[in-house]
This record gives sequence, C-alpha cells and structure tokens, in this order.
Amino acid sequence: MSIPTEPIGSVPRPTGLIQAMQDAGEGRITAEALAAQTDNAVRDTIEAFEATGSPVITDGEQSKPSFVTYPIDGLPSLVPEGVVIPFADGHTRQLPCLSAGPFRYQRYADSYLIAARNHASVPVKQAVIAASAMSLLYPADGIEGYARETFLDDLVGEVSTDIRRCLDAGAHAVQIDFTEGRLSIKLDPSKTLLRDFVALNNRVLENFSAEERLRIGVHTCPGGDHDSTHSADIDYAELLPDLFKLKAGNFYIQLASEIDKARVLKIIAEHGKAANRIFVGVIDPIDPKVESPEEVRDRVLQAADFIPLERLGTTDDCGFSPFADDVSTARETAFAKITARVKGTELAAQELGV
Repeated sequence: MSIPTEPIGSVPRPTGLIQAMQDAGEGRITAEALAAQTDNAVRDTIEAFEATGSPVITDGEQSKPSFVTYPIDGLPSLVPEGVVIPFADGHTRQLPCLSAGPFRYQRYADSYLIAARNHASVPVKQAVIAASAMSLLYPADGIEGYARETFLDDLVGEVSTDIRRCLDAGAHAVQIDFTEGRLSIKLDPSKTLLRDFVALNNRVLENFSAEERLRIGVHTCPGGDHDSTHSADIDYAELLPDLFKLKAGNFYIQLASEIDKARVLKIIAEHGKAANRIFVGVIDPIDPKVESPEEVRDRVLQAADFIPLERLGTTDDCGFSPFADDVSTARETAFAKITARVKGTELAAQELGV
C-alpha cells in the first residue's frame, strides 16, 4: 500500500479475559491462569487483525490494564487519591498518586511487543504512555525527601527506557500516547501546562537520534472511553501549533470525529514540519456505525488536498478500548472498522495514482 495505514492500539478484550483480569485481581485465579487467558486473547486478536489486511498491527493491548497505567501496575508507592479526569457523559477516571520515591516502572511495553511478535506475521507497532501523563502522578503538595525535579529526572529516564526497549525489540513504530495534550488546555487555558508537557516529552525525545525518531510518533485525541471524550470541546487551533513542537517523526491525529475537518487540516498543513508524516484519523471508534470503504476513501482524498502524499498516512481516531473494562464497542465492530480503514485507504491510493 503506497499510503501507509496503522492502527492506534487497543481493541475490546474478550469477556472471558475481562473476567479473568477481575478474578486474578481478587485472588480467585492464579497468575498462570491469567497468563494463559491473555496469551489466547493476544493470539486471537492478532489473527483477526491480520485478517483485516492491515499492513501493520498491534496486540490490541489485550493484557494492559489501561493504556496509561500499564507501567505502574503493582507499584507499592501508589495511593488512590490522584487526578480525576471527567468525561462529557458524566463518568470519571482517576489516576493514582505517588507517595514516595524513587519512581520506577514495574513493566516495560516491550514485554507486550515480544509476546505479540511471537504470533504475528506482519510488522507490529507498540504504544507507550507519554512522560507528561505520568507526571500527573506527582502530588501537588510534593513528597518529603523526593523533589519534583528528581521525580521528573527519574520519569524521563523510565519513559526513554520504555521506548528504547521497544525499538530494540523490533517495533515497526513506537507511538507515544498524548491524549492529555488537549485535556491540558481545559485544565489550564493559559496553556502553560501544555507547554510544560511538550517540554517534558521533548526531554525524552532528545534521547533518540533523528533516524530513530522516524520510528517514533505522537498520538493526540480528546480521549475515548465508554463512548465519551474528555476534551473534544477544546479547539484544535489551541493545541496543534504547540503539538508540532514535539520532536517526533510521526503524528497520529484524531480527525474523523471532527465536525470541520477542512479547518483542522488547514491548521495541520500550516504547522506540521516537512519531516513529519501525518497519520490522519479516518475511523471514529466512538461512532457505532461502521464506515464504508468509500467514506474512508473520501476522507483520505480530502486530507490529500492539504498534506503532501509523501507525508500522508491514515489511522483510527483513538483506540477502541483504552481501558480494559470498556466494552462499549464490540470486537466485531472494531475489526469491521479497521477493515474499512484498510480498504478505504487502498481505494484512495488507487484514485490518487500512488
């Protein structure tokens, strides 16, 4: 395929796996029993992913508790009184809070990648969480004996290691999930928080060569959980100029669910750098309707009016189940949408003669 297309990451877990995760958390089954369920789910997910024709796949994040908490699951210094993230439908998600240092990951994402590549026959990409999201774990009133500056140094080291290990393990690409970018403007309209986030993430990216950064991308969206978002009301014009200051090679940008796509594309064209590949979202995971390949084609053709073909790619707006307990979308629907993305991108490439 001459226009590259990639998924974002998560696919709804089978109900049996969700139950097994709950049972393991409450001590009703062993870790070995959970591992067997997880491996089965990963294998089945990869088989279904490859059946869509997608040239690049993920493991569907089947064994992650969530896209954000996977590296800290089991960290003993966490307490539950962290940042609360409200969604438009009224539900919330709450992050844990760090109570002591030093900050260390409990698991790196290459473990998911290695397991997935054991089953896959096509390239596999790997999503990791941004340093900016993890920075929200540090309490506003500080930690005695563990300064915020020391925490941030530790954090940059851990996130850099997470990415490095995935690159070394053969990831087709490493995608940094930065959904808090748009949310940060809601929390702080002055955009000081956003710019602090960008600076922190760039501290991570600066640990990689220009060639390595061609395999590193940043994903932005207004959140997607239980068919709701946390920051879709924030204008992209407020985010994108600062987003493109990130020193990444690729950008995965939610677009299918935007009302005025042409306006967003114009902003992307204005602020994106010549070295950036832009993967535009052509599938809306929150919309229960499965897009037709022709709808996807038309979205790609519109994007091609603003983004040079050699820099254009397609993706989904967001993962289909970023949190393990989100079953708002059926697995069958997710894979039907992925199939439409692949076929629609092919149709657009044919029409564009590339």
